[in-house]
Amino acid sequence: MHCLHRQKAKFKRPYRWLQDRIVRICARNGIKEIDDAREVLLSEIKRYNSAQVHSTTGEIPDIRFYRALDDKRSLFRDFIIPAPYISTKDIFALRDSRVVNAYRKISLKKLELSVPNVPLRKRISLRIVPDMETGISEIRFWHNRKFAGTTSAKNEDLNIPNF
Repeated sequence: MHCLHRQKAKFKRPYRWLQDRIVRICARNGIKEIDDAREVLLSEIKRYNSAQVHSTTGEIPDIRFYRALDDKRSLFRDFIIPAPYISTKDIFALRDSRVVNAYRKISLKKLELSVPNVPLRKRISLRIVPDMETGISEIRFWHNRKFAGTTSAKNEDLNIPNF
């Protein structure tokens, strides 16, 4: 337990230091509004990342980061949509599956939706992409690793907050 506490302390220490520094700068400059304090925060983050030599690594964080990228020593990778998917909507979505009935339809939260291009009584994957601003969800149908079509439904009809 003692070792775990020390690891947490190592992780929290830089953030506590940054928080204390921002509070001191705001107090010294008489800053009382959150928007002004936000400017101090952004300025300190930029200074820390671009100008300050890190006490542990002995390097400026931005320089170290970009050198790691150049040397291919970073865990950052280009985002590639994996096959067979064709859109980020197929990846970053709520997921479910249903079986197409004899009328080429599925039921989803008391809605009956027509499903094009899928054989009867076959299981399909659903990718549901809610848009909270419009209140409409796009429902994308997949069968045998092939895109079969799309439809839309109201978020409230899908009970999205509790999906």
